[in-house]
Amino acid sequence: MRFFLVDDDGAIRSVMKHIIEGEKLGLVIGEAETGAKVTSNILQFNDIDIVIMDLLMPDRDGIETIKSWNGEFKGKVIMLSQVETKELIGDAYMEGVDYYVTKPINKKELVAVINKVMQSILLEKTVNDIRFSLNSLLETNMESAASGSVAQAGAKIVESAEFLLSELGIIGENGSKDLLEMVQYLYEHEINDGFDLHFPSLKDLFEKLSLMRLGKAASPLELNRETKASEQRVRRAIYQSITHWANIGLSASTNAKFENYATKFFDFSTIRCKMTELSNEQEVLPKQVKIHTKKFIQVLYFEAKKLSGCR
Repeated sequence: MRFFLVDDDGAIRSVMKHIIEGEKLGLVIGEAETGAKVTSNILQFNDIDIVIMDLLMPDRDGIETIKSWNGEFKGKVIMLSQVETKELIGDAYMEGVDYYVTKPINKKELVAVINKVMQSILLEKTVNDIRFSLNSLLETNMESAASGSVAQAGAKIVESAEFLLSELGIIGENGSKDLLEMVQYLYEHEINDGFDLHFPSLKDLFEKLSLMRLGKAASPLELNRETKASEQRVRRAIYQSITHWANIGLSASTNAKFENYATKFFDFSTIRCKMTELSNEQEVLPKQVKIHTKKFIQVLYFEAKKLSGCR
């Protein structure tokens, strides 16, 4: 991975560079002491994957810098700051920041966050590769127009689901890959068998995906182990999304995205419970927050289908 560091404190840039290259996470290609010196052209020219940037800097702060790129930089942004004002954090997330790390920098936390962002980038690349392969297949098999149309539609739905998971704040979570595979399977299942009787049960979904991953030669024990692992990954991802939207709700509860996603994908009482925990700084165990996995998957699938324009 290729990194660009932006912080008015040279010592902090030096520490981050030492961590990134010392842990073999990638190379630091460029540095700047203010956002005024970081344009989208510079980032694109240097093929930057991840920008790690301070929130408050002279001349131009982190949020103003992101706005100046006008959406042209397609990489990921990790924001740093000693300030923990919920309004500022909310603004940063709204401008497309992927993760927020507080100062002083903790090596383990920074490495963990960078690894999550790297997973997100690799996952997006995998989805793009799948989409490219499907498109190539369509171009070379014009005689199979009908089946090709289905494959193209499936790729669009997966792409739309990827966008939604990014909006939900969990594209870098391990469970996001399970969810994308689930969306693709659901579309193929709907095309072949339809949902006339009922939407597939969670048990069927997880078992089918495990069988697809491991193959028919897998033992019942292996299938059961993979099924349970997949369920746990998905539940953890959903829980992370609840936390993500609860944080945003505390800083911008009237935000249109919050009103749309927080009420559509979750029971609002669940978001409210997590918001109460965060505002009171009292820990609530994951099991105390109700996670409705089937509802989340259903909404993700039908919203991705609607967003892609497929019927």
